[in-house]
Amino acid sequence: MHNEGDEVHLSAEEASGGSKEGVVRRVLAIGLLLAILALSLIWITGALSSSDPEADNASVGARMAAEKDQATDAAAPAPLAT
Repeated sequence: MHNEGDEVHLSAEEASGGSKEGVVRRVLAIGLLLAILALSLIWITGALSSSDPEADNASVGARMAAEKDQATDAAAPAPLAT
C-alpha cells in the first residue's frame, strides 16, 4: 500500500483482504472429482450385481400375458355341456 497525494493505492491482494492462491478452486475441483468417482462406483457396482435386465423384462412380459389369459378365460362364458 502506498499513497500518492490524497489517493491510496492497494494491490489486488490487499484490497481483497486475502491471498489469490486459488485454494477454493482446487478444493471444489477435487470435491467434484471425488463425487463423480463415488457415484460412478455406486452405479457400476449396482449394474454388475444386478441380473440380466432383458430376462427381468421377459419375466414381466410373461406374467402380464398370463394374467391377461386368466382374465379373458374368466370373462368368457363356459362352454355348454351336451
